[in-house]
Amino acid sequence: MDEPIPANPVLVEVTRGAMVESRHRGAVAVVDAAGTPVFALGAIDAAVYPRSAIKPLQALALVESGAADAFKLGPEEIALACASHSGEPRHVAGVERWLGKIGCTAADLECGPQAPTDEEAFRALVRAGCPPTPLHNNCSGKHAGFLTVARHRGEPTKGYIGFDHPVQKLLRSILAAMIGADLAVAPRGIDGCGIPVLAVPLVKIATAMARMAVPDSQPAQRRDAARRIRAAMAAHPFLAGGTRRFGTRVMTETGEKALVKGGAEGVYCAILPDAGLGIALKIDDGAGRAAEVAMASLLCRFGGLGRAQAIRLADAIEPTVRNWAGREVGRIRPAQTLRP
Repeated sequence: MDEPIPANPVLVEVTRGAMVESRHRGAVAVVDAAGTPVFALGAIDAAVYPRSAIKPLQALALVESGAADAFKLGPEEIALACASHSGEPRHVAGVERWLGKIGCTAADLECGPQAPTDEEAFRALVRAGCPPTPLHNNCSGKHAGFLTVARHRGEPTKGYIGFDHPVQKLLRSILAAMIGADLAVAPRGIDGCGIPVLAVPLVKIATAMARMAVPDSQPAQRRDAARRIRAAMAAHPFLAGGTRRFGTRVMTETGEKALVKGGAEGVYCAILPDAGLGIALKIDDGAGRAAEVAMASLLCRFGGLGRAQAIRLADAIEPTVRNWAGREVGRIRPAQTLRP
């Protein structure tokens, strides 16, 4: 009989009144560019689907292939390639302009339509009687990047999300090099936006993020691409997220000191160039609220957020739980395992 898998530790607690009402378990890996963990909690060798948290890694193909320069893309487009955006007008317009540069339209996007996650943008669409389009999809920037690579390399644009499409093969080769592992036998599925997603040990995801922070061991083109991606995210945090979004708020405060990216089902990553570290975490139950609180705590612990920045982001580090009347009834806070 197989041994039971040990439970991951509680990373985040949700209080109501004087007691803890809910607990979120998960795993955390903080790793240097050599792949050595400097802090770990839970099953960091367990494979997880990284989802959208690795969009900065996927954007490497856009930059290092020469596609970004061939179509005269700037930091704005590179930031959108890394984004899980909120579907606000600036996001939609930015992706639409980008598609025009490469001779494509929204009809070429294979991510599917998605209602804006920003409430104001969603209400504006409803008032106008307009259905959402693939441009509103939170992954439309990433998909525009895939189309750009396909155009540059002379590959078909139709079916670019397929597992065997040359663009997806290129992405896998880059990911394998960054994590330092063979992906040939990795469990695979289909992401929410339609592209293949491969399950990778959490510690390997953190290693790839550390190599984005300190790309010295990578080929020259990849070193340059990593630095350009970091600079683009730092310069355009709104395009990489959206109004009131956790990642946008953090990067507005930190610039390139701490670059963060979340994904579905409670995955979150961070690139810390000054500290030379990468962070990856996964909340077992997929709760985004817990992933953000856990990441905020780790950023404070490992130098991504200074004291003054932490004070300004206090409502994200330990958010308030309120009832429908707006009264404070509890808190979402890091558990003792995450406290220094």
